Amino acid sequence: MQELHLLWWAVLLGLAQACPEPCDCGEKYGFQIADCAYRDLEAVPPGFPANVTTLSLSANRLPGLPEGAFREVPLLQSLWLAHNEIRTVAAGALASLSHLKSLDLSHNLISDFAWSDLHNLSALQLLKMDSNELTFIPRDAFRSLRALRSLQLNHNRLHTLAEGTFAPLTALSHLQINDNPFDCTCGIVWLKTWALATAVSIPEQDNIACTSPHVLKGTPLSRLPPLPCSAPSVQLSYQPSQDGAELRPGFVLALHCDVDGQPAPQLHWHIQIPSGIVEITSPNVGTDGRALPSTPAASSQPRFQAFANGSLLIPDFGKLEEGTYSCLATNELGSAESSVDVALATPGEGGEDTLGRRFHGKAVEGKGCYTVDNEVQPSGPEDNVVIIYLSRAGNPEAAVAEGVPGQLPPGLLLLGQSLLLLLFL
Repeated sequence: MQELHLLWWAVLLGLAQACPEPCDCGEKYGFQIADCAYRDLEAVPPGFPANVTTLSLSANRLPGLPEGAFREVPLLQSLWLAHNEIRTVAAGALASLSHLKSLDLSHNLISDFAWSDLHNLSALQLLKMDSNELTFIPRDAFRSLRALRSLQLNHNRLHTLAEGTFAPLTALSHLQINDNPFDCTCGIVWLKTWALATAVSIPEQDNIACTSPHVLKGTPLSRLPPLPCSAPSVQLSYQPSQDGAELRPGFVLALHCDVDGQPAPQLHWHIQIPSGIVEITSPNVGTDGRALPSTPAASSQPRFQAFANGSLLIPDFGKLEEGTYSCLATNELGSAESSVDVALATPGEGGEDTLGRRFHGKAVEGKGCYTVDNEVQPSGPEDNVVIIYLSRAGNPEAAVAEGVPGQLPPGLLLLGQSLLLLLFL
């Protein structure tokens, strides 16, 4: 009922409005057409009848499409913008065209496109974006285009496509992605597999080829040889771990994130401490522990020192450094994360009870268990207890350390006379 009301008002407004002076407007085959092609226009002219369903602005000199460019024509079903000089399509330029079925933006210079506008174009059946300067398409760009039948992305500058980019296009029957400079790394292998299995027509497959690496240059994607690819995996370990270490408050705590994956994953540290959250892209220091020139730091030696080999050093570890330390590894095939909770308690101040409640909560959540047994006591009130609870991604199970008189619980290491380190794997 609302659409009929909109249509009625559009007809009334259309009868009352004139066609923009450079254009020709009229009815043909039951469609209200506005023809503004080949008019040497540098902007979308105002004054279109609101009942226009087909608008051609092809072969002009439009440099871009601003927000609300087509607000006057809400019933538009076909929009032709090929062979202009469009570089930018601003957010909101196309979002109001919910009835649009055909959109031609081919043969322009588009490098900046508001992909989120496509989320409103659920009626779209034809999308031509070939012969532009596109370098990137978000994974969810086509999430609402379930009616799309033909998609043309050929002759752009696309180096890769995220896995699942075409999954929402359940009605797709024709796809052109040839003549793009694809990087044939692990991130593009899914496209080869999908293209070989899909029923979608994909012409010129010999021209869907690798530009890099050099050894694969010119190789069609359909003949891409197997690549050594694997998703990231991570494992956290800690230091110190040697019996007899003389450790006091203010010692250096070292965490090591052992990362595996192909291509080599990028390592990132996420640290949640009482004062807030610290994000570190590794490395932020060189082998000498000094801040890298490209890393903003308050001093030459950062508080948290992330090395290229996966190690994280926390000099002068104390109460301010308590918290959750997580390492995240990411490559083209996915990501993996592992976390460790580090807490420092001073006996005689209720520290063990606080830690007990904290880590008992972890157990209730199914993330692991812990015990601090009466048989293992710090030698004096000046001693410190560091309890580390380690949770590995994908492994919710943990061992339970149970005390036995006269023995250290499993996983409990006595380091010298001043530190108890409890590790749950």
